[in-house]
Amino acid sequence: MESLSFSSGSSSTPLLEDTIGADLDRAAAAHAGRDALIDVSSARRWTYSEFLADVELLAAGLLVKGVGRGDRVGMWAPNCPEWVLAQYATAKIGAILVNINPAYRTHELRFVLKQAGVSVLLSAQEFKGSDYAAMIDEARTEAPDLREVVYIGSFGWELMTDRGHRAIAEHPSMVADVQATLNAHDPINIQYTSGTTGFPKGATLSHRNILNNGYFVGELCHYTSADRVCIPVPFYHCFGMVMGNLACTSHGAAIVIAGPAFDAASTLTAVEQERCTSLYGVPTMFIAELALAEFDSFDLSTLRTGIMAGSPCPTEVMKQVIERMGMSEVSICYGMTETSPVSLQTRSEDSIEQRVSTVGAVGPHLEVKIVDPVDDRTLPRGESGELCTRGYSVMLGYWEQLEKTAEAIDGEGWMHTGDIGVMDDLGYVSITGRIKDMVIRGGENVYPREIEEFLYTHPDILDAQVIGVPDAKYGEELMVWIRMKDGAAPLDADAVKAFSAGKLAHYKIPRYVHVVDEFPMTVTGKVRKVEMRERSLDLI
Repeated sequence: MESLSFSSGSSSTPLLEDTIGADLDRAAAAHAGRDALIDVSSARRWTYSEFLADVELLAAGLLVKGVGRGDRVGMWAPNCPEWVLAQYATAKIGAILVNINPAYRTHELRFVLKQAGVSVLLSAQEFKGSDYAAMIDEARTEAPDLREVVYIGSFGWELMTDRGHRAIAEHPSMVADVQATLNAHDPINIQYTSGTTGFPKGATLSHRNILNNGYFVGELCHYTSADRVCIPVPFYHCFGMVMGNLACTSHGAAIVIAGPAFDAASTLTAVEQERCTSLYGVPTMFIAELALAEFDSFDLSTLRTGIMAGSPCPTEVMKQVIERMGMSEVSICYGMTETSPVSLQTRSEDSIEQRVSTVGAVGPHLEVKIVDPVDDRTLPRGESGELCTRGYSVMLGYWEQLEKTAEAIDGEGWMHTGDIGVMDDLGYVSITGRIKDMVIRGGENVYPREIEEFLYTHPDILDAQVIGVPDAKYGEELMVWIRMKDGAAPLDADAVKAFSAGKLAHYKIPRYVHVVDEFPMTVTGKVRKVEMRERSLDLI
């Protein structure tokens, strides 16, 4: 009998049924004097006892402002300590933290504030030349629920925490009393998807969703209170606030903020200075770090593990991270915001081949399967189909969008990811592309990931991204955008064709080649192929 593409994650470790606030209380009691949070750029540091105290001051300050269970509190800022404090403070009182992308412009901000019904907005005053205050003033005219904005570092922020301090002095148990009324299944976080095909959707996540996902990601990284995790990925995304922050606090480990936004040199400086044992990043971040002229001057000897995720991880880059950065236990994670986020993860005991050619096996207490995208039939192992996942990590739904929720989560609780995957005999999954990224050239289904992996083997190519562009004869034709290594001469279509001849099927060889210094990116480091396709129409 054929083995089907289905796998479930058994575990002798039970799921956590605490709220995020209760879990932080436990960590602070067990690790009071250990580092909890370090912000390298501002040289600010918190032990667990100090961190818990400041979280409760902010929580009390929000209570004094009238924020209660289920109210939406927006956070619009780059990575900073206040972001982390707000994450835990809102969880302590049952408010729903609404993560707002630091790259949003006025129309996107307006949509999120209105759609989520944000009542209090915590915000930076500016970032990368963007005047947040001016954009908020413009957007709030159409955000009827927004009654107050508090800017990080302002007198208003100090006043909020001072009032929290006075309130706790009068009622020492005020935060604990509210926390005791909360349930682990309560919604605690709204994260908006990228919205590349329209306005973003707000994935609504519970304490149970994200606390467990952070905890079990940390378990598979073998985190203990001795670990120090450098997190240069954005907090507004699950990678930063769940796989990073919650994985740390649920194990008593230290959160290390390298800077407000990713910078390769600053990240490696933070690793060296804080003796980090783990480093996170999307592939483009690791590529940038490895490409630094001064890379060899950094002492990265304390690194043991880390996570590479967010987009497909090139095999060659993964090998360099292991060999040159010393991250022998580095893990690849696969997930999506709607699943809190991680469904699949490689293990430290996996072979190098498994860790460079797959996104791992199903996580504890979860299920995954590969189905035919047309009839939803579970496919035999080794066949390509849509990856689906089910379990504690699946979101509560899209905020106030029942129809969109029903489109994503079927009647049996399976989240349909939209990703094309293949499961091998051991249950390890390889992601071969997005259903929407698949290129159909002359009736042949072509998955860009396969071609990109091949082009990474060219000695002069730093990075490559393949897309489909319109073609009168074949319907679609292949185009590759290429970043060259320093000092390498640009490649043209003939050079790519010559390199590929006899190694790729003729219909997989890109017809068009475009050399660039940078790809269009999201703030999380994902390549925006939608924008590449749009811009390519003027290039062919």
